Amino acid sequence: MIATLRTQEQVDRIARDLAPDVVRIRLDVTTDWTGDPALYFRVTLSDEASRRRPLRDVTGLVRAQVAEELRLEELDHHPYFSFRSYSEQAKLQDPAWA
Repeated sequence: MIATLRTQEQVDRIARDLAPDVVRIRLDVTTDWTGDPALYFRVTLSDEASRRRPLRDVTGLVRAQVAEELRLEELDHHPYFSFRSYSEQAKLQDPAWA
């Protein structure tokens, strides 16, 4: 079975569903350090996200929702998640996270 790779538009819908904790999620489809196919998710969280509940709960919810809605288990790509706060991104101004 050939699974269709996920798109940024699908990821944007998930980010909107996870608001206000999630500001945005960026997706890169590439290979990891071993050369295996990978999906890299860069998640920008609101500064308030960790104030409402433990940060591990917020990141766990994001991982679970992305995995479920994008059906990551059907893909041959390994998912990698990175998290950053909105204020951290504002300070770093990393274009890959914009």
